[in-house]
Amino acid sequence: MKTDLNENEDLSTQIAEAIRDAIIEGSLIVDQRLPSEAELCEKFDVGRSTVREALKRLAAQNLIRTQRGAAGGAFVNRMSFEEAYDQQITTSTLLLSMNRVDFETACEARYALERSCAPLSAQRRTPDQLATMRAEIHRQSQPGLTDEAFCASDVAFHRALVDGARNPVLSYQLAGAVEAMQPLMNMITYTQRDRDRIIALHSQIADALEAKDAAAANARLIDLETETLKLAKSAFAARR
Repeated sequence: MKTDLNENEDLSTQIAEAIRDAIIEGSLIVDQRLPSEAELCEKFDVGRSTVREALKRLAAQNLIRTQRGAAGGAFVNRMSFEEAYDQQITTSTLLLSMNRVDFETACEARYALERSCAPLSAQRRTPDQLATMRAEIHRQSQPGLTDEAFCASDVAFHRALVDGARNPVLSYQLAGAVEAMQPLMNMITYTQRDRDRIIALHSQIADALEAKDAAAANARLIDLETETLKLAKSAFAARR
């Protein structure tokens, strides 16, 4: 583990990065106990408050967990895909909301990744995942559904499509791309015509996946990307 620190930069950040790098490199393995606070203070030649701040940073990233008691301390966390999803969604949402990534770029990435899932989902999707898509299409058709609820249903529909590929790495990559766009999509006021068009495309995508027709599903995803960009452009222009 790298222990030499640059005095001109934040010390707690550097310590957190050194421990994170050791975890990534495998020098510290899952469930292994980290050195005690006192040992870390000595190793990095810093005060206890600096070490505690570094450990807080690592805990916030779900890289470590703490346990109390005689056998307690800080341990390398066994991260689940569900925890990774949450981090990915949070990070992607922040990047979008802070305009570090523009909507068009995020939309392009989302649908490019989603189209890569369609052939796998056409072959691997379960009846339950297809039923989820059908249920969300029915929900989207309900009168009086708010824009926020419509967008939440849209996310659920696409997550079922992506999860139908039964590839957790693709699901992880798309967690941020799909769900991070929801806050911005909530800003769009959907007319009935807009909703009817989206629902029709969702229905055609579900039909294609049920028929194991990946080419048709991808074609409709391209149409849906075009529709999403059109709606967003109109909504954002109206707010200027």
